[in-house]
Amino acid sequence: MKVVVAPDSFKGSLTAVEAAEAMVAGIYDADPSIETVMLPAADGGEGTMSSLVGATGGEIVSVVVQDPLGREVGAAYGVLGDRKTSVIEIAEASGLMLLHEEERNPLVTSTYGTGELIVHALDAGLRNFIIGLGGSATNDGGVGMLQALGMRFLGGNGVELSRGGGSLGNLHAIDMHDFDKRISESTFLIACDVSNPFVGPTGASAVFGPQKGACPAMVNRLDENLMRLAHVIEQLTGISLHGKKGAGAAGGAGGAFQAFFPGEMEQGIDVVLNAISFDKQITDADLIITGEGKTDSQTLSGKTPFGVAKVAYKEGKPIILISGVIDQESRDLLAPIFNELHAITDGTVSSQESIAHASHYLRAKTKLVMENYLTNYTKGV
Repeated sequence: MKVVVAPDSFKGSLTAVEAAEAMVAGIYDADPSIETVMLPAADGGEGTMSSLVGATGGEIVSVVVQDPLGREVGAAYGVLGDRKTSVIEIAEASGLMLLHEEERNPLVTSTYGTGELIVHALDAGLRNFIIGLGGSATNDGGVGMLQALGMRFLGGNGVELSRGGGSLGNLHAIDMHDFDKRISESTFLIACDVSNPFVGPTGASAVFGPQKGACPAMVNRLDENLMRLAHVIEQLTGISLHGKKGAGAAGGAGGAFQAFFPGEMEQGIDVVLNAISFDKQITDADLIITGEGKTDSQTLSGKTPFGVAKVAYKEGKPIILISGVIDQESRDLLAPIFNELHAITDGTVSSQESIAHASHYLRAKTKLVMENYLTNYTKGV
């Protein structure tokens, strides 16, 4: 029997790789003769780079760039096994997790470091890019990233604007003369699971600004500033980002990619599964096991287990879900998607215990699930 193990991270407890390792250990506890393949996945957010690099036999490249406040920070980009494709997560250089809570201020935070990561990858000869847009600390419309790549954003006096979303209200013109020419020679696949537009009540500032440190007055100012940016970009390129689907991702960085980078946006999990040729990897598998920290109705909006299940269904493979917690009210929605649903917190293990000893309990649960599956499998059930 061959089992493919493809979980997402169990957030706050295990990375996707650690979750896959625990599941494989549980499978071997049930039957050490089973062949296993680990394909830890992610949905375009945290863990996407490590998942893709691991699944393709690539490498992680560490560099020094600037964090959201302009301080030097160690960051990394991935190179896939094809040695042609770079994976960059915006959270690596421009992420919320790089700041203390009191430092969060989208008026001054910038995506400049993400642009530096792209430059490093370009300098290494890479021209195919997969970009994960989750977890940014910024609301600058991707301007910092574009500045790092040579674009200039000028005020009415011809002086370049300072970094951060707070200065964009003074934007008068964009100078693209020194924009890195290698961008036009490259392709960009943007992993994005939000459909928010650039501006407005469901735009970048209103929806995501508060979690990045914006008070209501700041949200209004940031939205007005992105509106100004969108107007100038439309005058320059003819592209209207104002209501464009996905343009509000990562504080408007999604819009910058749509306006100035050749490529397209796709749902994160689809980008990841296509990049690792998941459908081909499971051709001769007898069973797929996936999972995540908490499974509920939101899983069906494009989270990793749902994406894995779609491919498994297409290939005619049975799939089992093992998660930390499964929302009871969502079980009826989830049941048609998976052959079996299992939660670690099933009445015998508390949420606190499952988080504190996640690897142990995931391994133990996987062992029990596999023992039961093997019993039914040999009976032909």
